[in-house]
Amino acid sequence: MRSAFDGVQVEPQAMRDLYLCQALGRLTAAKAVRAILISGGLKVLTLTSENFSEGDYLGQDHALSEIFGFGCKGGNLSPQLAWQGAPPGTHSFALTCFDPDAPTGSGFWHWVVVNIPVGVASLPLGAGDPASGKMAAGALEVRTDFGKPGYGGPCPPPGSVHRYVFTLHAVGLPQLPVNADTSAAIVGFQLHFNTLQKASLTGLFRR
Repeated sequence: MRSAFDGVQVEPQAMRDLYLCQALGRLTAAKAVRAILISGGLKVLTLTSENFSEGDYLGQDHALSEIFGFGCKGGNLSPQLAWQGAPPGTHSFALTCFDPDAPTGSGFWHWVVVNIPVGVASLPLGAGDPASGKMAAGALEVRTDFGKPGYGGPCPPPGSVHRYVFTLHAVGLPQLPVNADTSAAIVGFQLHFNTLQKASLTGLFRR
């Protein structure tokens, strides 16, 4: 019987190899299972950026701008993002950016985009600015914890390092039943039940 890992069905031998890699401390779970699946010729959803790699610090260009009033003076540019390997049955994509380390008790949603057409495979630098015209046609930016749609960059309280998790969801519906004022929690609820596979890329920021 196959086991599921991150929405992907994995053969028992592959899972044993995965657990061995973890036990030996050679690979993270995500990297191990992706290596196993790719070596077996299976398509695996991946998310990359020209602006940062997994575990890198995000630059000031991506930090929150001064107009938000949180004390940061960044460029508030959403990073360039690209993806490949969508599973069969994908009819759209959704993209989120979440800070699980925010001192709110429930994290902080920095960016929520849904209904990205299935033919789109990347978003350019700055696409998260609703006034830029760079967002993919047909995609919908949804209200973040800043209170409005669009990308809001990192600006944590001074001190500890925060993680900013960009997650791409391969969605089984062409459109989710949400609108621009839907809360991120409700979007997350819809994604939980309609995501076929997902991939994440984590950037760091410290102030």
